[in-house]
Amino acid sequence: MPRTPVNVTRLNILEWLKDPVAHFPEQRHGDPVEDGVTADAVAAKLGVSRAVAGTHLTLLADLGLLRTRRVRRRVHYRRDDIRIAEVARMFEKGW
Repeated sequence: MPRTPVNVTRLNILEWLKDPVAHFPEQRHGDPVEDGVTADAVAAKLGVSRAVAGTHLTLLADLGLLRTRRVRRRVHYRRDDIRIAEVARMFEKGW
């Protein structure tokens, strides 16, 4: 898979994570707003394997667009809206 930051799938993930309660089913552990959602939840929404979803989530986290938090044995992902706004401003300025 190409490691390009912009891709429809990753943009969809970022959009869904704006309102995780509306886009993902209830989780057993962790608050989807405070803690984020698991790679399993994202994989189910995308209709792909957890490994594929994990690749997308890891890239977004590496770029700083997602925050991670470990809840029990799972990593949960949530948006970092401050970082997303910073990146958007850089592109608006003609970075």
